[in-house]
Amino acid sequence: MLTHPIPPAPFAATGPIDTSPIQLTPPSGLDLDPIWVSVVPETRARSNDIHLPISLAYAERLTAAYPEANAELVRVTILLHDTGWGRVDESRILSEGFSGDWRKADIRFQHEAQGCVIAREVLPKLGYNDEFIEEVCAIIDGHDTRPVARSLEDALVRDADRLWRFDHAGIALASGWFGLDPSTYSERLRAEIVPELLSDAAKQIAHADLDRSQALLKTAVLR
Repeated sequence: MLTHPIPPAPFAATGPIDTSPIQLTPPSGLDLDPIWVSVVPETRARSNDIHLPISLAYAERLTAAYPEANAELVRVTILLHDTGWGRVDESRILSEGFSGDWRKADIRFQHEAQGCVIAREVLPKLGYNDEFIEEVCAIIDGHDTRPVARSLEDALVRDADRLWRFDHAGIALASGWFGLDPSTYSERLRAEIVPELLSDAAKQIAHADLDRSQALLKTAVLR
C-alpha cells in the first residue's frame, strides 16, 4: 500500500481548500457504511458517534486538498482511529485521558492498541487485504501519543482528528471533557492546537471554523 513521505509542516495544499461549515458537506458516499455497521458498539463510547463522522468529513476535505494522498487509507483510518475508547475502562477515560499530563496517559496508549485490535477484527471480513490493514494500524497506533507523523496520510488523519474540535459541536463536547468553559477552551485551541496542525489546509480550516464558533457561542462575552 503506497503512502507518501510527509513534507515539512505546514505543507501547502495542491488541491482546493474548503473552509465552509463542515455540516454543509457530511461524509460522502456509502462505501464505508459496512465498517460503520461493524463498529456501532464502539461509537457509543466517549461520544464517538459524533466525533468520528465529523472527523471523517474533515478527512475528506483534507484529501481533496491533498489529492496525492491515499484517500481510502485516510478515510478508513479516521473512521476507526478512536474506536478503541469503546474497549477501555470507561471510568478512566475522562479522569486520566483528559486531565493532567493527558498526552502521556496510559489510557491513551490503551485506546490506540484496542483500535488496532478492532481494525484487525473488522476489516478482513469486509475484504481489505493484510497490507492495507497494517497501514491502517500503523497510523492508529500512535495517533495520540507518537510525537511525529510518519507519512502524509498519517498527518492528514492527525489533522482531521483535531479539526473537529474547532466546530461548535466539538467545542461543546470537548470543553466539558477538559473541565473548561467554551471561551477558555476555544482560546486554548487557538494557542495550543492550531500550531500542532501539520497541513496548511488544516490551519486555514481551523481558523475559519474557530472564528465562526466563537461568534456563535459568544465566547467574547460568556466568560
